[in-house]
Amino acid sequence: MLKDEVNKALEIVQAGGMILYPTDTIWGIGCDATNTDAVKKIYQLKQREESKSMIILLDTDNKLQSYITEVPDIAYDLIEFAENPLTLVMPGARNISPALIAADGSVGIRVSSHPFCQQLIQRLRKPLVSTSANISGHASPQYFSKIDQEIINGVDYVVDIDQHSTEAKKPSTIMRLNPNGTFEFIRR
Repeated sequence: MLKDEVNKALEIVQAGGMILYPTDTIWGIGCDATNTDAVKKIYQLKQREESKSMIILLDTDNKLQSYITEVPDIAYDLIEFAENPLTLVMPGARNISPALIAADGSVGIRVSSHPFCQQLIQRLRKPLVSTSANISGHASPQYFSKIDQEIINGVDYVVDIDQHSTEAKKPSTIMRLNPNGTFEFIRR
């Protein structure tokens, strides 16, 4: 089942499509983080300003250097010891769609612990965009049955995993991490 869903989602994402999928936090809308056309489709679906950047997911922290120019050593410790899912916003974003890079050159990255995300990203060999499955300005859905029908109808594929779970999930903690290792919380 997991393998089948990864295969179906991979096909859609490689073709430039958008998926609705479960993550280690809330349900996300995703696409290939290197495909600008696909990224722009997510902004349109969410009715979100392009100046509000979205995060990317990786399957392992050893890929951070591929997408951030200078990864502070503390980033690895923060990821390893975080008790809750942690998104790190770091400057020096590279090798992803310019539509995902904030005006200051930063991008938010989370290493996902969800088996579906890990397998899809590993097979895709690229980061996956992750943004909450809601219209901009609406509440983030805590589980699948709370996702707006407009979002479900707007994506190219809805992953058939965890749809019946009613475990309330929260968005990740977000920290801004500077090259010198200093950091600040954006969302706890």
